[in-house]
Amino acid sequence: MEFNGDIMHDLDSSSEAPPKYKQIADMLRAKICSLEYPPGDKLPSDSELSKHFSSSRLTVIRALRQLESEGLVERKAGSGTYVGLQRDNAAHSFGLLFPNLGEGEIFEPICAGLARAGSSSQQALIWGNISNSSVNKEAQALELCNSFIARRVDGVFFAPLELTSHTKEINQQIVNRLDEASIPIILLDRSIQPFPEPTQHDLVGIDNWREGCRMAKYLLDLGCTRLGFVGRPGSAPTVNARIAGLSEAMRQYSSGMSSECILMADPTDIDTVQRWVEVVRPDGVLCATDYTAGQLMHTLAKLGIAVPQTIRLVGFDDVRYASILPVPLTTLRQPCLEIGIAAMKAMLARLEDPSMVPRTISLDCELIVRASCGANPNYSMSSQFG
Repeated sequence: MEFNGDIMHDLDSSSEAPPKYKQIADMLRAKICSLEYPPGDKLPSDSELSKHFSSSRLTVIRALRQLESEGLVERKAGSGTYVGLQRDNAAHSFGLLFPNLGEGEIFEPICAGLARAGSSSQQALIWGNISNSSVNKEAQALELCNSFIARRVDGVFFAPLELTSHTKEINQQIVNRLDEASIPIILLDRSIQPFPEPTQHDLVGIDNWREGCRMAKYLLDLGCTRLGFVGRPGSAPTVNARIAGLSEAMRQYSSGMSSECILMADPTDIDTVQRWVEVVRPDGVLCATDYTAGQLMHTLAKLGIAVPQTIRLVGFDDVRYASILPVPLTTLRQPCLEIGIAAMKAMLARLEDPSMVPRTISLDCELIVRASCGANPNYSMSSQFG
C-alpha cells in the first residue's frame, strides 16, 4: 500500500507535544478509522514508514506496537503489519456514521480519539464508507444506518449530514430509526436540531455560541468596528450558533449587528463577495470554517482587498493548510482527538444508565493567532476603504 500524500502532517517536536511515537500512532489510527487503510490491508514497511515520518525505525515500531495493543493492527513476523479485523470478543460494538468523513479534517482525529478510548475497554468500532456525492451520501447514510440496526450494534456515533439537498430530513430519519431500534446515539460536533433548540440525544463537541462570541470579541479588541460573517448555505446548526455568538459580541460592544452583515453564499463567487463587501464594508470577518476562510481569502485577493490590512480574517478548526495560506490564518483549534475520547466515555455512560437525560458535553478550543487577524506586527493596518 502506498501513502496518500496528505497523510504527512508536520510532527510537532515542541516540549509540550506528545512523544513522537504517539503522534505517528495517532496519524495512522486516523487513517485506519477513516478506512483509508481498510481491515486486512498491509501497511508500508517499517523502513518506509520511518522515511515518510522522518523518524527512526525504533520510533515507528513503538507506534505500531501501540496500535497493535489496541487491536488496530497485527504484526506478522517476516510478512509485515496488517490492519486488524473486527474483534468478535469485544465488550461492545459501535457503528461510526460519519457522512462527511473525508471532506474536512476534524472527523479523522475524532475517529482516532474514539479508537484510542475504546481500546482500553476492548470496544469494537464498525466503519462505513460514504461517497462525496450529495445524493449518494444521503442514500448511503440511510443504508449504513440500516446495516447498523441489522447488526444490532450497541450504539452509534453519528456526525449529522450537512450541505446536502435534504439534510434535515435524512438526519431526522436516521435518529428516528436508531431510536426505534433502541440503539443509543452520541452526536458528534453538531446537533440535528436548529440552534438554539435543545438536542434530544447526547452531544459531544464545542460550545459554538461561546466560541463565536470569543472570536468576535478578539476582532473587536483588535480595533474592528464593522464585523461580518461568511458561511455556506445548508451548513450545520453549529454555524448558526457561531453567528449568534458574533451577534452577542457586537451587542456588548456596540449597537448590534444587522442581517446584511451575514453572507451565506459561495465564498468563491467573486461578484457576490464584491457586492457584499461594498455594502457592509467589513473591517473584520469571521468565517464559518477554515475552508471557507481560505476560499474567501483568495477571492478578496482577486478583488484587490488586502488581508489583514483592509479586512482582518479569522476561521474555525485549524486545518492543516491554515498555516500555509497566502496569509496564515488565525483560527480556533478544535480539540478533535479529545472530542473522540469524551464521546466514547459518554457512550459507555449512556449504556450504563440509559435513563439519563440527554447531555451536551462541550470542550474548550485553543486560539491560534497568525497573520490574517493583523496581530502580526509585520503587517500594516492601513485601511483601503478611506
